[in-house]
Amino acid sequence: MDLESVKRMLERGDNKSGNASLDALPPKFFDQFIVQGLKVDLIEPGRIICTMKVPPRLLNSGNFLHGGATASLIDLVGSAVISSVGYVITGVSLEINVSYLDAAFPDEEIEIEGKALRIGRTIGVVSVELRKKKTRKIVAQGRHTKYLAISSKM
Repeated sequence: MDLESVKRMLERGDNKSGNASLDALPPKFFDQFIVQGLKVDLIEPGRIICTMKVPPRLLNSGNFLHGGATASLIDLVGSAVISSVGYVITGVSLEINVSYLDAAFPDEEIEIEGKALRIGRTIGVVSVELRKKKTRKIVAQGRHTKYLAISSKM
């Protein structure tokens, strides 16, 4: 692909091309866009299991679950795991790692399991695994490390 084509591909979301209405979307729109349709099947301190059918809005050009959507699910479910042990504010991401192992296709039901590996005073580490519900085959594995802000004593 020539350089101008690469540039056009990246800039197609530029407001000059008529997408100014994207700025009018509500705050935290992205989180809701990703998790819409997700159902929590089990929640206990330090562990959450969810299911969802892969929706068309989260597909890539190959017609399977987009890697960015997968990473966002790992981020959002991982943060919820931290909340499940009592943290109101789930901190900020220090590191997120994703291993993509298989594809999940439109309307395929996936299971997302998040587990706390370590929740300390200032650092939380969680693992999140996406699996095909029917076959239990792993779609992706992620590890998410977050800085848990210390509340001020002032």
